[in-house]
Amino acid sequence: MSSSMSGRLVLVGTPIGNLGDLSPRALETLSQAAVVACEDTRRTGRLLSHFGIASPTYIVVNEHTEGDAAERVIGHVQRGDVVVLVSDAGMPGVSDPGEYLVAQAIAEGVTVEVVPGPSALVHALVASGLTTSRFVFEGFLPRKGSGRALRLRELSEEHRTAILFEAPHRLEKTLNDLADVCGGERRIVLARELTKLHEEIWRGTVSGAIERCAEIDPRGEYVLVLDGAPPAAEPTEVEIREAVELALGRGLSKKDAAAEVAELFAVARNRVYEIAIAL
Repeated sequence: MSSSMSGRLVLVGTPIGNLGDLSPRALETLSQAAVVACEDTRRTGRLLSHFGIASPTYIVVNEHTEGDAAERVIGHVQRGDVVVLVSDAGMPGVSDPGEYLVAQAIAEGVTVEVVPGPSALVHALVASGLTTSRFVFEGFLPRKGSGRALRLRELSEEHRTAILFEAPHRLEKTLNDLADVCGGERRIVLARELTKLHEEIWRGTVSGAIERCAEIDPRGEYVLVLDGAPPAAEPTEVEIREAVELALGRGLSKKDAAAEVAELFAVARNRVYEIAIAL
C-alpha cells in the first residue's frame, strides 16, 4: 500500500467505442490502481483484460450505489490507495456517475485528478458543422411532465448550440417535441456509433430528422446537436413606444419606464428614455 500522502481519486476517460482511443497515460493509471470504481465490473473487467491489466479491487459506482460507495472510495484514498473512477464509456461524471463522488471527495480534502479521454458530446459537437464557440450540454431530457416541458421551452429560446443525449427508443418522441417548440426548420445533427466502424453523423433539419427516424430503426445511443435559436428581431420604434406608454400608464416615472422597457427589449436605455421624453 502507498503512503497516505499519495492516495488520490483519479477520473479516467475510457473509449466510447474504439479501444485504440485509450491513451497511454490512462493505461498507466489503470495499471497502477489499487481500486477501480466503475459502473459495471464485467464491462470494465473486459476492458482491463484486453490490455493485460490484472483485476484490481472493484467498487460499483452507479446511479443506485454512488451515495453509499462514496464513503468506501474516500476511505481507500485516505488510507493511501490510488482509486480510479471510470464509467462504461467516456468521461465519468458527465451523464454518468461521478459528480456526487467528486464533490464528496473534495469536501473531505481528497486529491482529485483527471486523465482526459474520449467524450461523445465533444466529438459530436466538433463534427456537427454548427457553431462551437458557445455551446450548452443538456444531457438526457426528463422523460415526461413539467420538467421536460420546461427544458424544451428553454431549448427553444437557447441561442447557443445545444447538445443532448437520447436513447434510440425515445429518439422519435424527442424529435417531435423539438419540432413543436423549435420549429421543423431548426438545424440539427444526429450522431451515433461514434468512433466505431459504422459511425454515422446525419445533418439536416428537425423535420428531416423526423422523416429519417421513420425510415430507419434507430439503434445505439444518440447525440443530438441542435442549432441555437436565431437572434430576436430588433424591436421597432412603435413597439418600444407602446411598451413605454403601458409602463407610464402603470404610474412609473419616465426614468423607471425607460429602464424597464430597455431591459425587456435588450436595447440601450438612452434610446428608450428619448422616446419616453418625447411622449
